[in-house]
Amino acid sequence: MAFQFPDHFRFADTHEYASLDGELVRIGISAFAVDQLGDIVFVDLPEVGDRLNRGTTFGSVESVKAVEDLHAPISGELVRINESVLSSPDELQNDPHGEGWLLVVRPADPAQLQDLMDAATYANKVAIESSN
Repeated sequence: MAFQFPDHFRFADTHEYASLDGELVRIGISAFAVDQLGDIVFVDLPEVGDRLNRGTTFGSVESVKAVEDLHAPISGELVRINESVLSSPDELQNDPHGEGWLLVVRPADPAQLQDLMDAATYANKVAIESSN
């Protein structure tokens, strides 16, 4: 399956994305990750005000196949969570790059975004993983 990844997104090796929106960063998981998980039944997210540290676990996504940890692609303060994904995990399933976002963070260091993969590099990674 071919996936489309928004050009302005940056991706972590663990399949989370970060999208700069003004001074804030929206975080979610890629369409590829959602596809690999299958039917999502539960999403666990931290509380507004919590601090995320790049590379550390901040929550989890449970599907009929597995429970996968979510890892922070950047460090920062959590300013908003997507409540609708908590109450209706199928939103994450149906539109992971749009309405299925997970968190909004005030980044501690916006330069950390540059350490993440651009969409083209991530698409190549996904193509390799899909062929294995």
